[in-house]
Amino acid sequence: MGFAIGVFIGFTPTIPFHTILVSIVTVLFRQNLAAAYMGAWVLPNPFIVPFFYLAEFRIGKYLLGMDDSSFVLPDLSAQNILNLGWNIALPLLVGGIILATFCAIPSYFIALKLIILSRKKRDHHGDPSGVS
Repeated sequence: MGFAIGVFIGFTPTIPFHTILVSIVTVLFRQNLAAAYMGAWVLPNPFIVPFFYLAEFRIGKYLLGMDDSSFVLPDLSAQNILNLGWNIALPLLVGGIILATFCAIPSYFIALKLIILSRKKRDHHGDPSGVS
């Protein structure tokens, strides 16, 4: 669950606050903080975030029924996005929540499966402590 929380927050357009949000939500739900950090930092990496932000923006505009006008964004910093106002920030946030949900749900099941397989492998080798 911690990994899925990290993935969810990592894919939302809240980049300057990822670490703080991951820490708060993970502690609030009493989940694994290290797994949450890994989910927030590994999957949403700098190579794919711009593509996700564009997809989030378009999904948000579609869901909010906004027109498809274009804009120029010099960089993807939170300050520039907020300076452009709610016409940009609101669809980005709405689309971000939708896309983050679609990424977090499968990541939960994948992480769970990997943990189960790892524990079975560890138990199969007769070392219940996990120390080799």
